[in-house]
Amino acid sequence: MSQRTEKVAGEIREILGEMLVRGAIKDPRVRNADLITITYVRITGDLRQARVFFTVHGADDAGLEKVRAGLQSAAGFMRRQVGERLRLKATPGLDFEVDRVLDQEERIEELLREVAKKE
Repeated sequence: MSQRTEKVAGEIREILGEMLVRGAIKDPRVRNADLITITYVRITGDLRQARVFFTVHGADDAGLEKVRAGLQSAAGFMRRQVGERLRLKATPGLDFEVDRVLDQEERIEELLREVAKKE
């Protein structure tokens, strides 16, 4: 990613995070969820599309999917808010995906503990 796309991605992450903290998303699938964290934003080079990765602390797969659907449903509203704050020529579309990195880290740590016990 270029410096510009990284900067825009970081700003989008910050704006979306602020919206979640303020409770700006009225969808009950999002509002009733535990702590939602925007972990990463990956944006295309032409700044037309952004993939937003998130996690919900303490949520199972069904809960994560429910929150993803709620966020995707609110994507138009969130995109408008991002557009108002960033003032880009074209505001990127937002696609939401569950970030599975934390699950993978936990699994690796579990495997390492098992190996250490065997030794």
